[in-house]
Amino acid sequence: MPNRAPVVLLSDRVLRPFLDAAARQYEAITPDEPRPCFAVLVGHTVDGAHIVERIEFGRNARTTDPAAREEFAAVIVPTFGAAYENPVRAWWFDPIDLLHISRAAEARDQEILGSIHMHPDWHRLGPEAARAHPLCEQPTPMDEYVFRASGWPVNVVCYVERLHGRLYHTLAAWQPDCAQIPVRVHAGVSLSHKESA
Repeated sequence: MPNRAPVVLLSDRVLRPFLDAAARQYEAITPDEPRPCFAVLVGHTVDGAHIVERIEFGRNARTTDPAAREEFAAVIVPTFGAAYENPVRAWWFDPIDLLHISRAAEARDQEILGSIHMHPDWHRLGPEAARAHPLCEQPTPMDEYVFRASGWPVNVVCYVERLHGRLYHTLAAWQPDCAQIPVRVHAGVSLSHKESA
């Protein structure tokens, strides 16, 4: 039996800690600090369905890991622009945290499926120069670079924006080659079809 087309499955309960963290980071954004929110997705892959069972956070080693500093100086900033000189602009998952998450996942017979990160409506919150480059749930060129480099099968972008005084989010998932994968979120309620009498 052939594998089905890939899909990402997760629940409101699993997603909630990430949305809460993203909302906190969003509220702390200033025109000088985009404030990233990044985590890894842990779960199983069954017949093409990437079933996310946990979302795990780690530290940003962007300014503390020598390999991260070197890659940003030698590759990221020259390729993607001076905006990435800002140490708050991008994320480098602490390799020790990633190792601990990977070992804990293996002990539960799970695996790291990929990543999730926030795109805020930086074109509204950031400096004047950011207004020409709207963000959404689509990957940026920097995201595409990271998705390809990591090779993880699932890379979720969570776009967060404030509309009419409330925060809203949109999710989109991407394969390492940046082909889009459908995302399905289970609301924790059973839907049933009942005919009216």
